Amino acid sequence: MYNATADLILPTTIIGSLPRPTWFTENIGSDTFLRSMMNSRYREQYTDAVAVHLRNQEVAGLDICTDGDAHYDEEVGGQSWTSYPLFHMDGFDKKNPQPTVMRTGGVGFPMGHILHDYLEARIMPQVIGPIGRGDLQYTAMWKTAQRMTKKPVKFGTITPDILSAAVDDRYYKDPIERLMALSNAINEELMELAEAGCPVIQLEEPSIHMIPIRGKVFGKLDMGDMAEVFDNTTRGLRDKTEIWCHTCWGSPSQQRMFKEVQSYEPALEFYNQIDADVVTFESCSSGMRDIPAIGKIVTEKKIAIGMIDHHSLQIERPEEIANNIRETLKHIPAERLILCSDCGMGREGMSPRHARYKMTSLVQGTNIVKRELGLPEAPCLAADGRYSLVPTE
Repeated sequence: MYNATADLILPTTIIGSLPRPTWFTENIGSDTFLRSMMNSRYREQYTDAVAVHLRNQEVAGLDICTDGDAHYDEEVGGQSWTSYPLFHMDGFDKKNPQPTVMRTGGVGFPMGHILHDYLEARIMPQVIGPIGRGDLQYTAMWKTAQRMTKKPVKFGTITPDILSAAVDDRYYKDPIERLMALSNAINEELMELAEAGCPVIQLEEPSIHMIPIRGKVFGKLDMGDMAEVFDNTTRGLRDKTEIWCHTCWGSPSQQRMFKEVQSYEPALEFYNQIDADVVTFESCSSGMRDIPAIGKIVTEKKIAIGMIDHHSLQIERPEEIANNIRETLKHIPAERLILCSDCGMGREGMSPRHARYKMTSLVQGTNIVKRELGLPEAPCLAADGRYSLVPTE
């Protein structure tokens, strides 16, 4: 169901996370979101941070906003993206977390590499009982943001396959049982979120496109199997809200996870089939190499193409973005194209100022192309010269 993008041509957005303000020092930890919001200091810092994130997106001129993933704690490499659900769902030993390894095909970084810190910071609770949705409280988080803006707020969450690969398990005999339990629990949580009116729900990073590189999930599940897991996680949701599937190649501490630039091409047929309205692709950081294949194969959905690189502090020029949009339009029609960031910009390595101007440049570049196509431009207060503090001649 197209809610947020139904009547928009070339809308702009970001994937989700934004850099945490330096003054936001409170954390949720293993407490619940609503319990944390009882704390006056946390409530003030959290709501102020969300308000800043939303206002920066509005001033840049984005069409669809996010809450900046403000509920994630300040953890090494953005680890809270993974740890938050595990510390708030049922079935986990939250009082005795342990170091864990990534069960995703031999991902490893030696001492001396920045991402070794990321691996050492993977202190996760073990599975000790039946997995349930617990107190994720996504609906309360979305409401906190949506009541601050008239623009649609997109809410994203990690996929069950990444969670399943991140934990040790003392309860389920088969890792696939664990995976499906997580999928069912997340579906239940997202159903409540959709019924509350959330206009866009985003599932982040199904492992479908990683399988050609890392091998089958748990040595058993191929790309078709993982597409079915995604569909189980989103079952019933598309009747109530707009569903996005975010794909990328990883960004802990804004770092690349692979030595070589990878291609989506082997997995595209499966992304064309999954039960989602929009699929996002990391593209700017790979030189837009997969755009022709994406346009040829993913024909049943809207497509969000990354036009700004989340790894780099260099701000993309509007003219550069406009040129990439023009090239993309040769393969994907404007009616099905969304412009976004490659991935989240809040995984530890970027400042709020860099993210703000990347968003501004995205809208400016999109406006160049909209002007050429005779489409209405998005207001971009951040680039309005009338309000510059620099004297003009």
